[in-house]
Amino acid sequence: MRLRGGARARRIWWNVRIGVRRARRLCRRQRRCEPVSRLFGLDRGRPIDRYYIEAFLAKHAGDVRGHVLEVGDDQYTRMFGSRNVECSDVLHAVPGNPAATVVGDLASGTGVPESRYDCMIVTQTLQFIPDAGEAVKTLFRALRPGGVVLATVPGISQVSRYDMDRWGDYWRFTNLGISLLFERVFGKDAVSVCTYGNALVACGFLQGLAAEEFQDGELDYADEDYPVTIAVRATRSAHPD
Repeated sequence: MRLRGGARARRIWWNVRIGVRRARRLCRRQRRCEPVSRLFGLDRGRPIDRYYIEAFLAKHAGDVRGHVLEVGDDQYTRMFGSRNVECSDVLHAVPGNPAATVVGDLASGTGVPESRYDCMIVTQTLQFIPDAGEAVKTLFRALRPGGVVLATVPGISQVSRYDMDRWGDYWRFTNLGISLLFERVFGKDAVSVCTYGNALVACGFLQGLAAEEFQDGELDYADEDYPVTIAVRATRSAHPD
């Protein structure tokens, strides 16, 4: 049943209030300036952003088909592609990754094949590229007509110190900002964006808690004002002008 405006507002207010109370209890328990984990909770269990990334990819598993490119490794291609993947490539920015089949620069487009892929899985990558807009243009050019990009970016998140010290950690996004980047290239009707997270989860994520440390339903409650992870599905038109 769809809630009317007033009832919906009260429900949102109540859920935020519950989240704030639990966040306060969490802060009182920790009561320290250092986080419980600087590894995004990886040393405590399943990182919260991975929980959201995998929920998004599971929702769009049907897009993981044909010739697929994934950044860094092929973990999600294997997890969600099943028998629909005919060929799999792994993109890395510099030589030295034994899993990489393509060495290329998303920002400049150098080394990235054009019009080759039916699906591109680009998770938690664009924040490390100084000119994220140029990277989106490269993704568009690398797709075949009808191809799909499945991308995720951070909203509320700590800095990734590992990446910051090696090549840079430049951006955090809002749903409006990432929509604009993709719509400028793919067109408004070809882009859909969704957010994952809420006030409680955002506080826990910044502290370094893992997904297992939350109760049922807390991770899945979505509040657009507190996005931990933002996901984008963008399609290259099958009928280019």
